[in-house]
Amino acid sequence: MEPICPKCASTNVYADGNLWICPECAFEWSQHAAADSKDVKIPLDDGTIRDANGTVLANGDTVVVIKDLKVKGSSSVVKSGTKVKNIRLTDAGDGHDISCKIDGFGAMNLKSEFVRKS
Repeated sequence: MEPICPKCASTNVYADGNLWICPECAFEWSQHAAADSKDVKIPLDDGTIRDANGTVLANGDTVVVIKDLKVKGSSSVVKSGTKVKNIRLTDAGDGHDISCKIDGFGAMNLKSEFVRKS
C-alpha cells in the first residue's frame, strides 16, 4: 500500500529509491519517515510570511538582514546586520514579500528568507 502525501494528501505517489515522491506537489520524503509519520517534516504553507528562522513576521516588525545583499541596478550592498524598522508585508509574486525603507538606500523590497526578526 502506497502512502498518502503528507503535504497535499494525494494518493498518487511513487517510490524512487529510498524516497516517496508526490508528482502533484513535488514533495519528497523518506520511506522510513512514511512508516513513522512524526519524522516527516511538512513545510509550512499557511500563507504567513516567515523569516529565515521560521518566525512569523507582521507589519511594523523590525528585522535584521542576515546576508550581504546586492542592490539591483546599483553597485551598493546592504550589509549583513543592517537593522530594518517598520516593515510592510506584501504579496509580490516575485518572492520579495517585505517592503521597507533602509537608511542610505531608500525604499526597497526584500525576501523574507534573508532576514530574521529582532
